[in-house]
Amino acid sequence: MSTQEILAKMQELIAEQFAVDADEITMETSFEDDLGADSVDLVELIMAMEEEFDVGEVAEDDLAELKTVGDCVNYLAGKLK
Repeated sequence: MSTQEILAKMQELIAEQFAVDADEITMETSFEDDLGADSVDLVELIMAMEEEFDVGEVAEDDLAELKTVGDCVNYLAGKLK
């Protein structure tokens, strides 16, 4: 799966969860600063991401590193290789 395909899926998941337009979501979009996400929002998003991409459970240490949409896309790209 290409980075572009992963980004498109993430845009769908984020748009649905945060009620924003998928076109407004970029690799640079910050979950906290741009989307106003709190820890509960992020856990829900990570769970949806795990299910959508079938990557298993995201480790606690990795969660702390996922600050932007790009971070998630790159994380998933590494997991899906």
